[in-house]
Amino acid sequence: MQTGTVKFFNESKGYGFIKEDGSEAEIFVHVSGLLAPIAQDDKVEYEVVEGKRGLNAVNVKKV
Repeated sequence: MQTGTVKFFNESKGYGFIKEDGSEAEIFVHVSGLLAPIAQDDKVEYEVVEGKRGLNAVNVKKV
């Protein structure tokens, strides 16, 4: 599992970005990849998979 901080998450549109701990990388997250609701500035754990347009965070949960 990787860790990071939710940089942005738009509940009405169902997507956002997670800033990966230890780097400047930003990983896309879609509501379908959440195990529990998240909000901006939450610390989260997640797995990364290759999606249609790049890397996606899945199995995302707060720590």
